[in-house]
Amino acid sequence: MDFLTGVGGRRLDYVRRGRGEPLLLIQGMAGHHDMWGDELLSRLEDRFDIVAYDHRGVGRGDRADEPFTVADLADDAAAVIASAGWTSAHVFGISLGGMVAQELVLRHPDTVRSVALGCTWAGGASGVIAETSRDMVDAIASRDVERGLRVSFEANLSPRYAAEVPDALEIYRRRALAVKVPVPVVLMQWQAAKAHDTTERLGAIAVPVLILHGTADAQIPVENAQRLSSLIPAAKVEVFGHAGHLFWWEDPDRTATLLVTHTTA
Repeated sequence: MDFLTGVGGRRLDYVRRGRGEPLLLIQGMAGHHDMWGDELLSRLEDRFDIVAYDHRGVGRGDRADEPFTVADLADDAAAVIASAGWTSAHVFGISLGGMVAQELVLRHPDTVRSVALGCTWAGGASGVIAETSRDMVDAIASRDVERGLRVSFEANLSPRYAAEVPDALEIYRRRALAVKVPVPVVLMQWQAAKAHDTTERLGAIAVPVLILHGTADAQIPVENAQRLSSLIPAAKVEVFGHAGHLFWWEDPDRTATLLVTHTTA
């Protein structure tokens, strides 16, 4: 298939690889399927039938001109599961995708076998998003590509990663620009993320939950992981020491190991 379909038959771009248990990957704000990276997918494809799709309005998929909510994106995710030929799947969502994963398991519980929530939050009055996230959105909104890349690089990856990985910024540049993410779509994603609030409903989640977070996350501080854990019965928390928002870039081995263990427990 050239596309999977979201709500109302909306075309959504995706990549599919591997074999095994179904695993749906849900990207974050301004992200796309190439942002998962071969480093992670190659470690998962022997165990999972992986679908990593793009949110509405991203890449080659249909345009998104009207505002949407996280719940709307969760309905897209449920439609993607069906479009992929699955009745249910393990779900791994990061950042905005983690918010979508929360709404997915709450709105469509029969479609989710287990859920992993990466670098995300429950929203509400006591949730914390750093000023760095707002700075990144402002940089993207400026339509200055170089400014947007540099600010988002610093917001997404830890100083340690930047120092230790040769050409880290160029790697980020190539991957971030591999798929077109229109500025108006990012701004609508930002509004959806700010309005997200599952704090009063997370206790209803009945599937296994794994929470993953980097301790050096400059966008969504790690304290949000503990808050999520307090709201979700029996959730397990794993932190990545000194890792940034894109913790799976910085430690794909551990990320893959934790996902495999979580989905086979």
